Order: sequence, then C-alpha cells, then structure tokens
Amino acid sequence: MKKILDKLHIRKEHFILAKKALLLAIPFMLMDTFVRVLASEVHYFRKAIVFPNIMFNVIWTILFVGIVMNLRRNIGRIVYTVIFALYFVIFLVHSIYFPYTGFFFRFSLVMMASEGSSYIMNTILHTSPYIYIACATILATAVVIIVKFPKKENAKGSLRNIAAIFGIFIMMHTITPFFLGKAHSGLEWDTWRNPRNVYQSFNDSNKCMKICGIYEYTFRDFYVTFLKPEPKASEEEEQFLKDAYAEVTIHDKNGYTGILKGKNVIFLQLEGIDSWLLTPETMPNLYALYNESIRYTNHYSYYTGGGSTFNSELAVNTGFLAPISYAQNAYSFTKNLYPVSMPKLFKELGYKVNAFHMNSGEYYSRKLNYQNWGYDNYYGLLDQKTYKGVTHELDRELILNETFYEKMFLQEGPFVHYIITYTPHTPFDVSIGKGSILAEEKFGDDMPELSEEDCAKLYAEETDRMIGLLVEALKENGLYENTAIVAYADHYLYTLTDKTILDKYKDTDNNLINKTPFFIWSDGIKPTTIKKVNSQLDILPTVLNMFGIEYTEEFYIGNDIMDSKYNGYVFFSDYSWYDGHLYVENGEVVSGVSTDTSYIIEMNGIVNQLIYQNDLTQKYDYFKKLFKAQGRDYEEP
Repeated sequence: MKKILDKLHIRKEHFILAKKALLLAIPFMLMDTFVRVLASEVHYFRKAIVFPNIMFNVIWTILFVGIVMNLRRNIGRIVYTVIFALYFVIFLVHSIYFPYTGFFFRFSLVMMASEGSSYIMNTILHTSPYIYIACATILATAVVIIVKFPKKENAKGSLRNIAAIFGIFIMMHTITPFFLGKAHSGLEWDTWRNPRNVYQSFNDSNKCMKICGIYEYTFRDFYVTFLKPEPKASEEEEQFLKDAYAEVTIHDKNGYTGILKGKNVIFLQLEGIDSWLLTPETMPNLYALYNESIRYTNHYSYYTGGGSTFNSELAVNTGFLAPISYAQNAYSFTKNLYPVSMPKLFKELGYKVNAFHMNSGEYYSRKLNYQNWGYDNYYGLLDQKTYKGVTHELDRELILNETFYEKMFLQEGPFVHYIITYTPHTPFDVSIGKGSILAEEKFGDDMPELSEEDCAKLYAEETDRMIGLLVEALKENGLYENTAIVAYADHYLYTLTDKTILDKYKDTDNNLINKTPFFIWSDGIKPTTIKKVNSQLDILPTVLNMFGIEYTEEFYIGNDIMDSKYNGYVFFSDYSWYDGHLYVENGEVVSGVSTDTSYIIEMNGIVNQLIYQNDLTQKYDYFKKLFKAQGRDYEEP
C-alpha cells in the first residue's frame, strides 16, 4: 500500500490536508443537506439534475475551503467566519421562510421587507423547533471549527494555489449547466420543467433550489435580481406601448352591468370538455346548467406557447395570452406585475380567492403564478400526499375531499373559487389508470369493448358527476341562490389519438376546430343564446362587467362580449381571425364572402396590434413601469 501511495506521490501530509478540508466543509455540507430535506417537499425531479446538483455544491464548497486553507491562520479564520456567517443567515432565512410560504426565499423579496415586517416576528416564533435544532447544531459545529481553525503558517505558493482554485472553479462552473441537458429553444408544453430552461430563466425558486442547491442558488439569484440586465424595449416598441396605454377608457355600462353583483363566483375550467361532449346523455348535470344560462355558442379556446390548459388560466385570470410573436411560455411570467388581474379586483371587494385542482402547485409552477396573480391559496390534491394510485385524477375528489369541501363551502364571506377539472385527460384507455376505475364502476364484469370515443365520453361522465356534487353542495350549504358559475373548456379535445373522431363533430380544416363550450349560470338568470364570436380573452372583461366591477378597457386584450359596440371576433396564433362570417388567413379570405377590402385590412391591423400589445406588455413587464410612472399603488410580485 505504501509503495502504491509513493508512486502516486501521496504522503501523510496530504491525508492531513484532506482531513482539514473535510472538517472545514462540514458546516457547509450540513446546510446543504438540510436544504435538500426541505426541498424534498417540492414535487420536481429529473435524472438530469442529480449530477449538476452534486457538482454545484462540490465546486462551491471547494472554492470556500480552498481559499481559507491557503491563507494564514488568523486571516483564514476571519474569511471562513464571514463566508459561513453570510450563508448561515441565508440558510436560516430559507429554513424559516420555506415552511411558512412553501417557497424558497429570493433576494427580490428584500424590496418588500416593509410589507412583511408586521408578521415576521410571529413567523419566527411559530417556526418548527426541529428547524432551530438543526440551525443550532450547524452553528455549534461551525463555532468549534472556527475556534480550532487549522494552522497555515507557511504562505509560500498560497496566491498561486488560490488562483488555480479560482480557475478550476470557473471552468467547472461553466461546464456544469451543460449536464442539465439541452434547453428547449422553441415553445413546448413541458418547458416549465426542462432543467436547463428552469436554470436559465430562474423564475421558479423551488425548482431552482432542487437543481442548484443553496450555494449556486444564492449566487444565481443575486445575479438575476441585481446584476442581470433587464430586456429593454427599442424606441419603436417603447413608443408603441406608450400609445397603446395612453388613453384610459372606463368601460361603459350596458344591460348586463352588475346583474351578478355581490354574488359568489365559481370559475369552472373544464379539462377537454369539447362541444360534442356537452350533451344531455353524456353530461346531464352540466347540460342542465347550460340550458339555464347565458350561452356563448361561438366561443373559441385556443393556445399560444406551451401548455394549452395553463394558457386559458393565464387568459381568464389576467386578460393576456402567452406571447405569439416570440418564444415564451404562458407560465414564464411569475415575476410580472398583473395589477388588474381577476383575483386582485375581487379581493379589493372583500372576496376570498382560492384555486382548486388535482395537480400539485409545482406543476406549471402554478403555486408561484397563482400567488403572483393575487390568489389567497392554490390547493392541489397531490399536495396533500394522502392519495394512493390514481384516485386523485377522478374529478369527484375535488368535491369529496374533506379539505377541499371545507375550503369551498364552509368558509364565511364572499368567495371566488377557480376550479380546474382533470379527468378527461389523455390517455383514453380503460385498461389502465383512471380509465380502468371508471369502466369497472360502470360495467363491472360485463365490460364491452370501448373505443377511444367511448372512453372520452366515460371520462366526461366523471366530470359531470363532479358538477352534480358541486351543485348539491351549493344547495346543502345555502349557497346555490347566491353563486354564479362561469364554465368553459380549456381547449378542444386535441389529445385524442384517433383524429377522425373530431371529424364527425367539428370543422377540423382550420383554427375553427378550437370551438368549445362557454356559459355563465346563476340561479334565476334569463337563459340567453349569444352568437357573437368570442374567445377566452373575452371571459374576464365580460365577467367584470356582470359583477359591476369598473375596469379600464386598455388594460385587457379582450372585450366585454355583451357590449353592443363589440361586434365579436377571435384571432389565433398564426394571425388568422374569424368574425362569424369571414375566416381570414395570411390576410386573405379563406371562407365567407366579402367585397369590403377596407374592413379586412382594418381587422388585419387590429389583430396585429393586439398581438403586439399582448406580447410586448409581458415581455417588458410594462404594467409595472406604467403604474410606477403614474404613482399608482401596486403590490410587487
């Protein structure tokens, strides 16, 4: 053994040196380990993050330890103490902040310190004792190490060693992100969870901590918050935005203004409930509400960017879509200011605003986005960690779950509930998952051979079962007469494998395939059919008017459908548009007949301008700049 070590030029002093290095690294390793334990609650894991996560922590620890070990003892002790103290404070903040909020701390929150000062002491006092035990253990370990700090009397070669350590660190720090895999350069639905995209955008603190660990997280968060240049609009773009928001037009009242004022409201976003599924045979409960409602028979739910479901959530909550003219996903604007979002406007009136869904808050970064939009809470069945198998994918659980039931129906005061269903989601297969559960419940041992179309209807029946439970719960708790339901599909059922099914029920030749159900129900409302063309962008302005909430028209891309001055139209991500008579693509009429070329030119211009406004407003976070310039109050995201 001694001969082998001699050949490798490894001597006793090298073991002593390694022992000292490991000793100095212990407090940093403990802090990282504890943060990993905290981050285990975050529902995000990809094999690609394992090696980079280890590497980030190794290279940062080597940097810290390598520097102090190449300094004279007293200087090394001081530098070590400063580095440890800095990260210990950051570690302590994460340890207190994450259990309380569900998010890891970001430097941007320092700018909001005054807003949290009133409750910070209460938060500290109610922090779990286990966290303080861990913090005390780490602190005690560090104090012992600092007191018994290893000697380094000979400074010969120290500067050269430190320079070499920095060089190795920079090289490894540059290389490590490549192990996260290739970033999506275009728009894909799962960009939100691609490790390289998460690392580059750095807009989701929980996923970033899972990828980076505490040391790289702190470094990159500091860079993104204070040093990274903000995207700057060109003079042309800046002027366009100034012109777009130069006027302030308060929406005029009409015959539907305030008809729902003071009522509770449930936004019911229906996963995959295409128009051909809304029948009395397949969905009797939903169909009954539909027949007693204001029905919008020319409604279109389409998507831009990745994630069609979340795109509808963004539109209904903020009045904006994911950008069309440049590559960015709907869930990428977690730090953007949306000062006149749906939840913020209702909260100003004293409403409690909560969201309910099957999936965890980490999926599509919903927890982060919903907090940014102004929700009190986002509740996911998966976050409860009580479900086994796939029973959480059954929509009935949105009502049957005791916690959800209590939050939805047993709270005092007016409420807004944003409920997102899930069951009619791919795969449409009765041999696995939720499909097998539903098929066994309905058919037992006499299960017939079911087509994909049959399976889709079976899934829709489960959503309808939830609708029935929802209505029943409203009645049981005295909420039925004072609640409005805004129901719409997130998208047509494009997830079917057999596309010929859609050919039976829809116009599938162009973007008009995006036609989906949308209606607004309330007990006693006059059933009305509205044939005017509209999209999910028009839902929020329409609802605001019906609840008597005054709003500025320029702050939304869509329109109040009930406004007599609004003729109705929808535009799509390829800049085509439809007004109920003409379908125009690439600036030319594809279907319908028109000799009015000036109208077509005008509409092409309107569509281009709206898309430009939608995209630039979000790209440059223009509402924050606008409200700040006007001295208007707003809450930082």
